[in-house]
Amino acid sequence: MMPQDNMSSLIQRLARQALTTFRNRASEESKAFVENQSKLRSLLGEVRAADLKIVPRCVDSSCVSPQLLGPPVTYMHICETDSFSMGVFLLKHGSCIPLHDHPNMYGMLKVLYGKVRVSCYDRLDCSPDSANGRHFNPPLLPFQKSGMRLSVQRSVEEYTEDSPPCVLSPYRDNLHQIEAVDGPTAFLDILAPPYDPDDGRDCHYYKVLQQGLESAERTAGGQEQTELWLMEIPQPSEFWCGAEPYPGPKVSL
Repeated sequence: MMPQDNMSSLIQRLARQALTTFRNRASEESKAFVENQSKLRSLLGEVRAADLKIVPRCVDSSCVSPQLLGPPVTYMHICETDSFSMGVFLLKHGSCIPLHDHPNMYGMLKVLYGKVRVSCYDRLDCSPDSANGRHFNPPLLPFQKSGMRLSVQRSVEEYTEDSPPCVLSPYRDNLHQIEAVDGPTAFLDILAPPYDPDDGRDCHYYKVLQQGLESAERTAGGQEQTELWLMEIPQPSEFWCGAEPYPGPKVSL
């Protein structure tokens, strides 16, 4: 039987709320889903490194760890169900999780220490062959064109442990890049549902190939958003992810 302190831990309550929120996605437009997601976001905003017994490795820019000494990114697995997965990513100084997507998935990120810069993109419904004047100049082979995605950069935001969670959905900010800023960093990550290539949820990586329009388009809110062509690429050779044991309270679901 799990000790009472583990059963009442913040991470245990967070996991149970994530399960309640995401186990029935057929009703994700319902009032209940919106309310449960709001509760989950509020709980996630309370999490600090000490709650997970994670000690910051070093949080100033002088703490440079040579990438050859280990992976640039490591992952601490906490728990996983068919509905969601939860764990902690630790990024070394100067490292980056490259631009990637989360097909038909929600994501929530809460910084535990350090600072991250998150660049978010949305995919637009347009192919290179039907770009209709959207300045697509590079000569590409047919198989390369099939990997092209016209997208728009929605935001570039920086987050610290005092920031609210970063939230993405299947429909908005679904492609993003995460960079460590001014030193190493760690963040708690929730994905719902987890990656599953057999169910159409594989991770794809991209690079920005070129701007799609000479002038930025203006949204209803008055912000300028530049269209960009993204090209799907293999996992970058400089990025790989190691594993470390999770030291915090156990989760039971």
